[in-house]
Amino acid sequence: MALAENYLPIARPRIEQDEIDAVSEVLKSGWLTQGPWVKRFETAFATRHTAAHALATTSCTTALHLALASLGIGPGDEVIVPAFTWISTANVVVHCGANPVFVDVLADTCNIDPQAVAAKLSPRTRAIMPVHLFGLCADMDALRAVLPPDIAVIEDAACAAGASWRGTPAGALGDMGCFSFHPRKSVTCGEGGMLTVRDAKLAARAVVLRNHGAAIPEEVRHVAPRPFDMPEFEEAGFNYRMTDVQAAIGCIQLAKLDVFIDERTVLAEAYDARLAQLKWLTIPVRPAESRHALQAYVTQVSEDAPAGRDGILEALHAAGIGGRAGTHSVTGLKVYRERFGTRPEDFPQATRLQKQTLALPLHNHMTLDDVDRVVLALKALGH
Repeated sequence: MALAENYLPIARPRIEQDEIDAVSEVLKSGWLTQGPWVKRFETAFATRHTAAHALATTSCTTALHLALASLGIGPGDEVIVPAFTWISTANVVVHCGANPVFVDVLADTCNIDPQAVAAKLSPRTRAIMPVHLFGLCADMDALRAVLPPDIAVIEDAACAAGASWRGTPAGALGDMGCFSFHPRKSVTCGEGGMLTVRDAKLAARAVVLRNHGAAIPEEVRHVAPRPFDMPEFEEAGFNYRMTDVQAAIGCIQLAKLDVFIDERTVLAEAYDARLAQLKWLTIPVRPAESRHALQAYVTQVSEDAPAGRDGILEALHAAGIGGRAGTHSVTGLKVYRERFGTRPEDFPQATRLQKQTLALPLHNHMTLDDVDRVVLALKALGH
């Protein structure tokens, strides 16, 4: 089916002239990767999220992998992961040779269930990766209450730049935090990620691993008195370095983050008010303890909805409106069913949410008229 001329996408990044000018400045400088713009982006991001250290990476996935690798997590270790999340949260555990231990999520917030976490702790548990899904921080207080102090908390904050829980920003709630700058996120640089780290020694190891395991980072070696000296390599690391082109866009976007979230909040509140009378649709929760980053506006469709969730998506698409399922129940995906023997029925909330979540358009090009258009299309299906 061809897209309508006035198609309203589910997400669309807002890139303006100042981002273009910053990229032009990088291109003219001749320093295109892991340079001064990356450092500037890292510093600004750490400041905004009250993090002790921030390291730019190629994606949130590589930030998650770098976090686990920096902790030395490997074969025989277990990492607790929510069953309802994007697949990369679990994949990085597998890439380290460790075992992902899945737990179910809460029905209302879609975030990890602390009581389910308590039931899955074992002597082999090394870390937990709570996901701040769709931009809403997990209940970190409830999680801390059930976790032993020696278990590392790695926030999967892919959707949560600018979010906070009881006044503390995402990325500073755990031992490490991992963010995404994919185009569907509130701020973007195309692809890219950020790793925030509380401990200085852990951050230093992450810097080494990010750059192939080199003892001296490239940005330091290039300005040293003898820039031609080859570095020593202490570990078998990775190439997870961000380009200065991406970082330049990221710097400009980050300065707009709070404005972007404020704009999205206006749109979300409009959705809330206009959709309240639809009995078959549940609007997303935004607890008073949190600042929701609103990466997405994800509703839940009841089983007796007029057309079913997938039928609603088809109707929206026919009306020129984008929509998506919320995300995966990872435990229902073939790779995890076959490799780890996961059974969807063991994770009832994650399994239900995969079938019943409905993400509606939400981005910083939208107007209230666009919200009205979406709401009218939904109401046309029945109240």
